[in-house]
Amino acid sequence: MFPLLTPITRNIIILNVIIYILSNFIFPQMYDYLVAYFPLAPQFKSWQIITHMFMHGGLMHIFFNMFALVSFGSALEHFWGPKKFLFFYFSCGIGAALIHSGVNYYYFHEGLNLLIEEGFNKVEIMEVLNQGKFMNSWQAALPSSVFENMIGALTPAVGASGAIYGLLVAFAFMFPNAELALMFIPVPIKAKYFVPAIVLLDLFSGVTGYSIFGGGIAHFAHVGGALVGFIMMWYWKKNQFNQNRWDR
Repeated sequence: MFPLLTPITRNIIILNVIIYILSNFIFPQMYDYLVAYFPLAPQFKSWQIITHMFMHGGLMHIFFNMFALVSFGSALEHFWGPKKFLFFYFSCGIGAALIHSGVNYYYFHEGLNLLIEEGFNKVEIMEVLNQGKFMNSWQAALPSSVFENMIGALTPAVGASGAIYGLLVAFAFMFPNAELALMFIPVPIKAKYFVPAIVLLDLFSGVTGYSIFGGGIAHFAHVGGALVGFIMMWYWKKNQFNQNRWDR
């Protein structure tokens, strides 16, 4: 029905694979320059809000992201054309990074403020954190969830998942009755039900800290990408009879 690989989708995949090989096997020092560090970390650079989308934490991570990009990206690019698809893809990825960073900023300062209230010195706290360390006394002074969220907020973000979630939402808008299925739930479900369920599951995991997919997942980046994708699709659909219509 659609071309297997449209030009922009193909080029994004190629670039992801090249950067994965370079950063993991040839130039590992690329990692510190391209992943998205916490905005207050000394390693943070402005370009990381884009470059983190081409970094991945492992072979399965990049495989599933690129598989999703092939599955949904080509269909959307076929209808939108390369320019609109590229704009949408990067908007969702950047939006996901901003929302993820915003949530982490809140979590970090929640823990930091409580430590200051307990009598810890802010400058000393930041000096220890900038060395990639923490003090056991902090763990004793903070509720476990606050401590985990504070330290977890400093974990660098990698991957195209935020942009992929935006594509999922767009696909559900354009093909609501298309049937999708997860590998471990091989029952076809219409996209208009499947995609909201996946996003709500990520939101639940982000809020509660419980994840059926394991740890180390930036759930709020997923939710952020989906939210930006939803807003853009809603706007394009609302204005589909003027120059902003989504199928031009």
